[in-house]
Amino acid sequence: MPNIKSAIKRTKTNNERRAHNATIKSAMRTAMKQVETFVSNNEADKAKAALSAAAKKIDKAAKKGLVHKNTAARYKSNLAKKVNGLSA
Repeated sequence: MPNIKSAIKRTKTNNERRAHNATIKSAMRTAMKQVETFVSNNEADKAKAALSAAAKKIDKAAKKGLVHKNTAARYKSNLAKKVNGLSA
């Protein structure tokens, strides 16, 4: 446990930010899983709607630095391939 006042404040803010970041990443993962669920159930319309919502959450996470931009692009690409596979 830190003794210096500024270190105590940093510890507090770090814990708050970590919790906030965890909720954003969790929401992103949940959105991705939702798309995959719709794909596995062959629900193309719902999958497309969920894909756009998931892409938005992935982009926000990348913008905030929670995932690397290339990782975000890979996630979106893989989800889009799965959704487009339903249509074909």
